[in-house]
Amino acid sequence: MAQETEATVSTTTETETTDPGPSQESLWQKTTSELLTEFATDRDAGLTTDEAQQRLRADGPNELTAKKQSNLLRFLKQFNNSIIYILAGAALLTFFMHHYSDSIVIGLVIIANAFIGYFQEKSADNALDKIKALLVSEAVVFRDGQKITLPSRELVKGDVVQLEAGDTVPADLRLIDADNLKIQESALTGETDSVEKGEDPLPSANLALAERSNQAFASTAVTSGSGRGIVTVTGANTEIGHIQQNVAEVKQQRTPLMKNLNGLGLGLSIAILVAAVLLFILGMITHVYSLPTLLIAVITMVVGSMPEGLPASTSVVLAMGTQAMTKQNVIVKTLPAVETLGAVDIVNTDKTGTLTKNEMTVTDVLTAADTYTVSGVGYDAAGQVENDEGQTVAWRDDTDLEWLVQIAGQTSDAQFHEEDGQWVLTGEPTDGALTALYHKLIGNDPAPQEIDSLPFDSAIRYSARLVDHRDQRVLLVKGAPQTLMRLMTEQGQTVDQDAWQARISQLTQQGKRVVALGYQSVAADADEVDDLPIGQNFHLAGMAGIIDPPRPGVADAVKQLRYAGIKVKMITGDDPETAAAIAQQLNLSEKAKAITGPELAQLSDDELAAKIDQYTVFARTTPADKLRIVKAQQQRGHVVSMTGDGVNDAPALKQADIGVAMGIRGTDVAKDSADMVLADDDFTSILGAVREGRHVFDNIRKTIRFLLPTSFAEGLIVVLSILMDQELPLFPTQLLWINMVSALTIQFAFIFEPAESGIMKRGPRDVSRGILSKLDMFEVAYVSLLISGLGMFAYDLLTSQGLSAVIGSTMTLNVIIFGKVFYLFNLQNDHPVLSKYFFRNKMSFVIVAILLVLQAGIIYWPAMQSVFHTTSVNFHYGWGIPIMAGAVVLIVTEIAKAIRHRLDNSIVQREQRL
Repeated sequence: MAQETEATVSTTTETETTDPGPSQESLWQKTTSELLTEFATDRDAGLTTDEAQQRLRADGPNELTAKKQSNLLRFLKQFNNSIIYILAGAALLTFFMHHYSDSIVIGLVIIANAFIGYFQEKSADNALDKIKALLVSEAVVFRDGQKITLPSRELVKGDVVQLEAGDTVPADLRLIDADNLKIQESALTGETDSVEKGEDPLPSANLALAERSNQAFASTAVTSGSGRGIVTVTGANTEIGHIQQNVAEVKQQRTPLMKNLNGLGLGLSIAILVAAVLLFILGMITHVYSLPTLLIAVITMVVGSMPEGLPASTSVVLAMGTQAMTKQNVIVKTLPAVETLGAVDIVNTDKTGTLTKNEMTVTDVLTAADTYTVSGVGYDAAGQVENDEGQTVAWRDDTDLEWLVQIAGQTSDAQFHEEDGQWVLTGEPTDGALTALYHKLIGNDPAPQEIDSLPFDSAIRYSARLVDHRDQRVLLVKGAPQTLMRLMTEQGQTVDQDAWQARISQLTQQGKRVVALGYQSVAADADEVDDLPIGQNFHLAGMAGIIDPPRPGVADAVKQLRYAGIKVKMITGDDPETAAAIAQQLNLSEKAKAITGPELAQLSDDELAAKIDQYTVFARTTPADKLRIVKAQQQRGHVVSMTGDGVNDAPALKQADIGVAMGIRGTDVAKDSADMVLADDDFTSILGAVREGRHVFDNIRKTIRFLLPTSFAEGLIVVLSILMDQELPLFPTQLLWINMVSALTIQFAFIFEPAESGIMKRGPRDVSRGILSKLDMFEVAYVSLLISGLGMFAYDLLTSQGLSAVIGSTMTLNVIIFGKVFYLFNLQNDHPVLSKYFFRNKMSFVIVAILLVLQAGIIYWPAMQSVFHTTSVNFHYGWGIPIMAGAVVLIVTEIAKAIRHRLDNSIVQREQRL
């Protein structure tokens, strides 16, 4: 292949292996004779069978293993957390209070959460199993002077392995022979270019993995050529083994929402239980009620105050968010993950195939006379040749340009075929770019009349093909620009290398790879390339600038994510200059500062955490580097998303607060390690997922802001009754009815709430502050006092006029219900209730109508009256006064909303001035 091939991985040098054998840090520096001595093996004969068996017993088989946990134990572990204990207590309490509907709902939530956690851990185990399956089953090895095929698990250090095109590397090797050898390392790096390999020692003692061109790594694939290597490490000590270990060691992260809900649930439960104990003690001291009555009152207060509908409501809101994301081609594997993406403030993403199309494309063409650009992105797009002013040119009229297109097509072996509407390349990416250029401009596949060819060799840096073209025999050549210009100079031609180099530098600074293309006429009877003096009468047609272009829409998505307060970071195994150029094109930051894997290795974890926010691009990274980057960001308090598709991304995907895998080209390992999968591989889908995540959190927060004060109001009625030394205005069954009917109707109104306008303007929420702010807690306090106070006032008013306690209880029951209804209208959006937004949640009116029908049933249906201690009342007592009480709740909360908005605006203005 005629280009400077970029290695695509880097790694640490001191911590890369735990193997106690020969020094891994210096393997690439050693000569073949030193390696043979160090590993006590023979280049041609290999190890003896006896020696191999001894090493196998000492080091163990060449395979990846993972500790397994029983499915039953894994399932039971899901019940071992504080929120489950609290939910279980609420379920038992409601069951013994004969509140069976709540008990069943809470029990189902507990079981559902257990299954979600179980399958999430099971999925992580599947990722480990699939990494294990990446090791090839057989290998060609030299043993006892014989070339034999062995199960790869029997390989040991010192074995001499033969590699051929199409093979998968069975263990980590140090190459001692390489003939045009290229290896595809995307299983480790995610980068698609095959890496050229050689056997010569490398001088530097501190080389990134990407630069160790004389090593081959387990699970990578040989794409061309052949080679021979000595096994240096096996099993868990290989690079792929390190990935598996990292995946196994990373603990599944609890989502910010679950942390917040756990803290809220625990705090509320403790507060309610403490209040119940104090209330019981107070009742015993004051002798307001008899002991049995006091116990019933306290239990009633606990049941009324406990927002046991919260888990069910939260789960439904999350489920609705999951469904909405599915319509946007975003598959969410766990319910809490729906909200997490809305809380992230950093989105880490790889480059190739995520930000870019993973389709190397010719974008620029240089001839001696002019500079052109080629329109169209990727393999399947139509395109034209344009000049500097963006005008389409008749490229066939430019002789050099026409020759360049012909050479591009006729010297390439790449082919395309269509799968599921996508063009799939067979061959090298740079060849694919040149073939795509030919097809884009000519309109059909190249069909060279080949006589002979010389494949690309890293030693000579060019390839050549002898063809019959337009009734003449010509030698078509493509290669590194400096190489072809040198060949021309050696054959006595004059080349303005400085002028060409200046133009080439402009392209390379943009992260583009440059390939030179030229031709020379030869004798009609020439039939072998090796016999031809390349460079003699050679005509340099021009040069092609090639890059993997950004995906359509990604730049706009990045812009909107930054507008939403989210930083986008690129983590790639690619060259730092190429990565930085793409980052600049996509405007990932004002100035995309880059750091490489080897540079990361020089920093301690604390030093990395201190500096991590300075960098936008992380290049030449290994899987271990990616994991360190995510941990460092989390150490700084960030909520981190990681986007990836390769095996190399699995540890970081699992460590991140929200791992996002690609659905089409993503490996099974990546999908199993992630929390979310983009079914269409479209990075822009993340934008919609962030919006939906914020929408889900808003609705959960509104649900909590609704449930807490309305639940506390029920409990406060009991507390106030005891403190005021009067009978309970509500019967325990009525409190249970309020909870049940709310759980079935009104509290689910918020799942249909549309997203607030400007939801993407505000920055990510501060997860350290919890779900409710201080103003929210103040609101919970005054609204619960307001609703309960109105209920108590209405009850006292009626009973003081001589009406029966049953009528008073019925009216108080409706006061609580209408207090909830009108408070619902206040919470539905941040705008005044009487605005154009009042009717935007039409389902809430349907839900309120159902609630009122149920209320009418409990009041006027005789069978319900006997159970819930209600009675038929006229409109004034049963509905008029409760509606007026609800209106008071609405007016007070609307005034508070206006004051709150004014306070928020003043805070924002103060921050902007600072």
